[in-house]
Amino acid sequence: AQPPLLERAVLNVLDNAAKWSPPGGTVEVRLTRGPTWVLEVRDHGPGIDAADLPHVFERFYRAATARAMPGSGLGLAIVRNVIADHGGTVEAELPPGGGTLVRITLPTVEEDEPVSPAGWSDHPPAPPEPRPRVGQPG
Repeated sequence: AQPPLLERAVLNVLDNAAKWSPPGGTVEVRLTRGPTWVLEVRDHGPGIDAADLPHVFERFYRAATARAMPGSGLGLAIVRNVIADHGGTVEAELPPGGGTLVRITLPTVEEDEPVSPAGWSDHPPAPPEPRPRVGQPG
């Protein structure tokens, strides 16, 4: 896993949700672990036009409604590439009640692996054992 890239992917999704949420709105975030890790981020903004949904993860794609907003059209493309490189998938959908739901699915890791798919340490690493100095019993 490459934690900085996974962090960037998650931040891109969160930034988009915040950008499209109405002032004072809520962004819902849910992380579950089962056979896979599933991160769901939902905003309550205007949503993505159904015709744009198949294209939102393409490089430089900007829906007509997004062209007045800041951004380059690379954020979600970066998300797609990073998640795919980690064996996962990402999709966007229009949930009931409006807004946009982005779902990232990543494979789980074995319990003995030190870093989770999201790049956060499940347990802090143990401090290294002190090395005996030359000439000292060890």
